[in-house]
Amino acid sequence: MSPAPMPAITALYAGLIALSLPISLRRRKLGIGINDGGDSMLARAVRVHANAVEWGLPILLLLLLAELNRASPLLLHVGGALFLLGRIAHAIGLSGRSGPSPGRVGGIGTTWVVLIVLAVWDVWAYVRLLLV
Repeated sequence: MSPAPMPAITALYAGLIALSLPISLRRRKLGIGINDGGDSMLARAVRVHANAVEWGLPILLLLLLAELNRASPLLLHVGGALFLLGRIAHAIGLSGRSGPSPGRVGGIGTTWVVLIVLAVWDVWAYVRLLLV
């Protein structure tokens, strides 16, 4: 078996998930270097970013493992794109209000679907190796 290809698809989606720019811009504008300085908009932006990181790392890891185990590019792109869209929807929903919103619900739902599909694919990749 030839070595796995370089994980270019995972690299694409890892690079696209960069939600920290609004936080940095707001910190600079307000002169707040650490914590939120009591600014509710900055506190919300920090939470949006933390939520993206909390979900992004495990999903990017699952995406990477799927790519290294030769998942189809279609599966990888659909998973990456849905994850990215889900995180954007969630960020917009959470940025607007603290309670439930269509963006938050749709974003987390999409994120869960991607997580489950990639996790099942990765487990199946392992099972396939055992059966060979």
